[in-house]
Amino acid sequence: MKRLNFTLDNSTVDLLQELADKFYSGNKSQTVRAALESLASHQGHDGWVITGYTPLRIDHDVACHTCGNEQAEGNVLFKPVFERGNSPKAIEHIPSEEWVECPMCVEKSS
Repeated sequence: MKRLNFTLDNSTVDLLQELADKFYSGNKSQTVRAALESLASHQGHDGWVITGYTPLRIDHDVACHTCGNEQAEGNVLFKPVFERGNSPKAIEHIPSEEWVECPMCVEKSS
């Protein structure tokens, strides 16, 4: 995690707070991340962006990628759907680890 210091005008601060409260339990960091991911998925980008999730009944114990909570075999988790960017090297950088999200984390990111 890295701390950034920048200035926002009052209407942007109000909008950030409103969106954070409405969708992310007041978490401004998650709100900014979701906004950047949305922007990247609609603009040209070089990497990979999560554009949605598909449900997956897991066949072994696994941890949620975001919160790290252990999930038992048989639980329904969510696998991210990635959209490839414009870079010819993007294919080399798609996440290769097992990546599943618990329902609570998917709900927070939607």
